[in-house]
Amino acid sequence: MEDRGRQIFVRSKPAWCICPCYSEYPAMNRFLGSLQKLPLRAFRTGTRKIHTAPVRSLFLLRPVPILLATGGGYAGYRQYEKYRERKLEKLGLEIPPKLASHWEVALYKSVPTRLLSRAWGRLNQVELPHWLRRPVYSLYIWTFGVNMKEAAVEDLHHYRNLSEFFRRKLKPQARPVCGLHSVVSPSDGKILNFGQVKNCEVEQVKGVTYSLESFLGPRTSTEDLSFPPASSRDSFRNQLVTREGNELYHCVIYLAPGDYHCFHSPTDWTVSHRRHFPGSLMSVNPGMARWIKELFCHNERVVLTGDWKHGFFSLTAVGATNVGSIRIYFDQDLHTNSPRYSKGSYNDFSFVTHGNKEGVPMRKGEHLGEFNLGSTIVLIFEAPKDFNFRLKAGQKIRFGEALGSL
Repeated sequence: MEDRGRQIFVRSKPAWCICPCYSEYPAMNRFLGSLQKLPLRAFRTGTRKIHTAPVRSLFLLRPVPILLATGGGYAGYRQYEKYRERKLEKLGLEIPPKLASHWEVALYKSVPTRLLSRAWGRLNQVELPHWLRRPVYSLYIWTFGVNMKEAAVEDLHHYRNLSEFFRRKLKPQARPVCGLHSVVSPSDGKILNFGQVKNCEVEQVKGVTYSLESFLGPRTSTEDLSFPPASSRDSFRNQLVTREGNELYHCVIYLAPGDYHCFHSPTDWTVSHRRHFPGSLMSVNPGMARWIKELFCHNERVVLTGDWKHGFFSLTAVGATNVGSIRIYFDQDLHTNSPRYSKGSYNDFSFVTHGNKEGVPMRKGEHLGEFNLGSTIVLIFEAPKDFNFRLKAGQKIRFGEALGSL
């Protein structure tokens, strides 16, 4: 130790370590070695407090600030990238997608989002005191721009917990269903993408695609499914297009947390089969959809398939973080975000029975199911080549408004 002015420094090697006679005294060697193993001590020299610690303790503390600095720097970089993208979008410039690498996706998927979502679901079901309901719901309304004038019950004290508030119903005439067009929006939300399915690839946002077969799952030749097994990617698409001259179309609708969380039948059709993928629960907001390829294929989802007047029709409810609960009103056997199911699997259920050869008939605008918080609806259906969407990418849409028609 040496004194430079009023500052005190502790050398990494004491003077006795370099003394030539030190090795000649084994007893002194053991005594001084034991001093190094003493725990952290503090002592005072005048008005200054000096701490000493073993070198190994200091070494164990080093990764913490390194990890904090690295994580904070990466998060800051991502925020800067998003800010720059928004600026370029305002200028009307097209931004090429920057996809996440495999290790970034693996790191994100390692976060226990399913467990956290189950915990969030339990929290949402806790009954709030009467005096706390208005301030809590008012904060949510202000944050996400909820229009309570459309709610069937506007009194905030009526909703006992957050779950009831999220699943609030609308007034009967708040969402008139368009009768002039064959397909209407099944929910409130934002149009992320729409168009024709090409080469068995579907766009989740512009420039970022996912596999049609990975999303819907493989066709199997069982009694539950009326489709023959596919032998290639091309035949998989071709088997969905059951009528000559038809094409396959898709539409992706993102539901924000402030949107109406129920979804309805987009057309007159019959649901014959349900497939449940337990998957992850990553965020599905537009920023993530631009960043993670095949995001919808990673996440938990419920695929309803059947037929409408032009052939194949499907509606898929995609889960997300804190949206582990997907409910289909006519399907009492469905249990989403359940620990009984593992990722990477799927389970099928057929609504076609010996007593019911058709399935579950649905009328356009009829209640179909609900989310907790917000998520995504994906429509994939068969239609004639002259089917036209009446949409613009990025536009806001409400349940009952026209998606397209012939």
